[in-house]
Amino acid sequence: MTESEFLDQAEATLDAIEASLDRLCAQDMVDVECSRSGNVLEIEFVENGSKVIINSQAPMQELWVAARSGGFHYRQVAGKWVDTRRGTELYQALSEIVTEQGGAPVVVAP
Repeated sequence: MTESEFLDQAEATLDAIEASLDRLCAQDMVDVECSRSGNVLEIEFVENGSKVIINSQAPMQELWVAARSGGFHYRQVAGKWVDTRRGTELYQALSEIVTEQGGAPVVVAP
């Protein structure tokens, strides 16, 4: 994959994550504020002030996630973002992370 293709896919993924969280917020499932700065998506949980940071790393062709539960790296495998250590898919992992940090069960989906 070229760097341009990676950046397009990473941008589309960050957009999808932000849109999913906006939908969950509108449904009163979770109270978060999302902000974007370039290739970085910051998700702040209003009630407890904790954050999840997701950013793209073009040289590595990875998305990196930093959360209370740790740091995770995701690469494209067969059209999905997969954790390089655990093999977990990105949206599944984000659902677990947001549920843990937000205090209510949610499903983050594209």
